[in-house]
Amino acid sequence: MTGEKISPLRARMIEDMRIRGMGEKAQKAHIRAIKDFAAFLGRSPDTATPEDLRAYQLHMTDSGITPSTFNVRIVALRFFFGMTCGREDMKRYMQFRTQPRKLPVVFSVEEVSDILMAAPGPGLKYRAALSISYGAGLRASEVCNLKVGDIDSDRMLIHVEQGKGRKDRKVMLSPGLLNLLRDWWREARPEGWLFPGKPKINPISPRQLNRAFTSAKHMAGISKPATLHTLRHSFATHLLEANTDVRVIQVLLGHAKLTTTAQYTHVATKTIRDTVSPYEMLSKLQDHAVKRSLE
Repeated sequence: MTGEKISPLRARMIEDMRIRGMGEKAQKAHIRAIKDFAAFLGRSPDTATPEDLRAYQLHMTDSGITPSTFNVRIVALRFFFGMTCGREDMKRYMQFRTQPRKLPVVFSVEEVSDILMAAPGPGLKYRAALSISYGAGLRASEVCNLKVGDIDSDRMLIHVEQGKGRKDRKVMLSPGLLNLLRDWWREARPEGWLFPGKPKINPISPRQLNRAFTSAKHMAGISKPATLHTLRHSFATHLLEANTDVRVIQVLLGHAKLTTTAQYTHVATKTIRDTVSPYEMLSKLQDHAVKRSLE
């Protein structure tokens, strides 16, 4: 994974992660977590005791580590002790922290339009890339890794190869988005990657795409605390408000669990606003009761 000298213990853990089919990003996160634990311990992490694990969890809590980071490290430790060390019993001494549930920020359709129109140039590259993020609900890495051949104009589909969880899926390709992509192709004539970077042998990076989004949001005068991922949140929310079945949205987003997709029901304000309250029925009954009393 890096050019540094790797200990036999780390090498074995990397092998275990590869056997499990874990992606490189997840592998690096696991290795960072175990290195942090080893630094706290001051010795090889495979020699840790239950009391060491307890002390480390208290240390993270006292250091103000966020619940998400805390849980990421616990997942890594569980893998390390369970798979690499063969010490399943150590999992009993690790606890996850409950994370406060925050509703995702969502753009209105008008705000999405303003952002896409403000995408930085020259050319259509970033407008097209950001439009796919919203128009197909793709993650930044999924947009960046698209190839020209992934755009299926005959079937009006976009093929997402090896998305999160290393799963392939297909999403819809709208006619308007196809027209924009054709304009982009005529402008740049990309041959491999749909959005090539510099050099062209590589795709653009998620970092570049995030910078383009931030610039567009600023130019559009939008001050919401939003990120590029907000376009994906908006895609899901707007579909839900258009009465698309939540199970269909789950497939389009590539979510493993329906509960992950269901979070958008909490921010689909149009759906919430258009839902008739049972109080209306109560109000009608009360009106009838008043009329009867007056008769």
